Amino acid sequence: MTLLPRPSLAAPTPAIYDRRESRVRSYSRAMPRQFAKAEGAWLIDDEGGRYLDFLSGCASLNYGHNHPVLKQALLDYIEADGVAHGLDLHTTAKEAFLEALEEVVLAPRGLDYRAMFTGPTGTNAVEAAIKLARKVTGRELVIAFTNGFHGMTLGALACTGNAGKRGGAGVPLSHVSHEPFESYHGEGLDTSALLERRLADPSSGLDAPAAIIVETVQGEGGLNAASPEWLRAIAAIARRHGALLIVDDVQAGCGRAGGFFSFEQMGFTPDIVTLAKSLSGMGLPFALTLFRPELDVWSPGEHNGTFRGNNHAFVTATAALRHFWADPAFRDDVARRAGLLEARLDRMAEPFGFSTRGRGMMRGIDVGSGETAAAVTAACFAKGLIIETSGPNDEVVKVLAPLVIDDALLAAGLDILEQSLREELAPTLSAAA
Repeated sequence: MTLLPRPSLAAPTPAIYDRRESRVRSYSRAMPRQFAKAEGAWLIDDEGGRYLDFLSGCASLNYGHNHPVLKQALLDYIEADGVAHGLDLHTTAKEAFLEALEEVVLAPRGLDYRAMFTGPTGTNAVEAAIKLARKVTGRELVIAFTNGFHGMTLGALACTGNAGKRGGAGVPLSHVSHEPFESYHGEGLDTSALLERRLADPSSGLDAPAAIIVETVQGEGGLNAASPEWLRAIAAIARRHGALLIVDDVQAGCGRAGGFFSFEQMGFTPDIVTLAKSLSGMGLPFALTLFRPELDVWSPGEHNGTFRGNNHAFVTATAALRHFWADPAFRDDVARRAGLLEARLDRMAEPFGFSTRGRGMMRGIDVGSGETAAAVTAACFAKGLIIETSGPNDEVVKVLAPLVIDDALLAAGLDILEQSLREELAPTLSAAA
């Protein structure tokens, strides 16, 4: 029998949060509960309320909460007094991770990348990537894309399109040109051709770029999924104009969009790849910038960070690679589950005339407005489903269930989503009838 969500009745927020925590907090406003435990696809609040988690730490928990294999690996390491913090010293935990990365991820895909351990979050990996591209090429301009999201520190934020996020910078966000993503102007206009035209024209005003940074699926920008053809064209443009191609796989990587890397089997190889979020496998902070060996022009210590050596994250990341990605059946099972999700969302959207977005296990429904999406996600939460929104106006209801979620639990969560859609949009269905 499938365990079902059991939400708590509304409870007052402990006063300490209003008294001491900054008002910048966001997720807790839409989900006003205090959570105490987590296991698999479940979050449990301090009143015993049980919530099915289709947010997964914004894709930081691809294997669910506290996966027993990863948890045990970490407990064993801590029990043995393993090094927790090591700057960039050599440690047994780092060696094990690098060997797993090489054997399980890179070698089977024919990839030859150096691994740079940056600060602990995705924005740190992006900062390192764009700094390296500028250092290698001697150029300043980075080309990013409309609706892209790359992080909140100033360099990564300059590459981010979202006006609300950019508005917090307090300084000009320069040396980046935001060009149209695929289909930004509609299906009939090839935006890669527009970019080529601008770069080829010495009077376009667009300087020669150091890098082109792109998400294959725009996680925060509305789950816009680029086609392999468009991505290959962008890769060719980068090569032709002497720019480095950076694929930001912070959210779409580690299996979320299909394959360990989101660009697998698309016919191009990025010069630089950024990873974070589910890299540790357990929600521990861990980010990585991968790049071709000939790009490794750093001087020792030229780019560093105190927490670039999170050995606990090395341990759980190694366990995730060995347990999941060393097994070819794992990828097949994720692809099968992604097919179930795609088919179900398509059926769910059809009566309303809505469109679906995304790829792999990062998919959603464009419900037309942020107000509608907020009403739907609030209705889901009231029924015990944690789910969030995406898009320039938060108009896409976004499913980020664990990659390993049981089929029955996935169906149960989607049942709640469908019920909430129908409840919130009943007048629309009545009018159509």
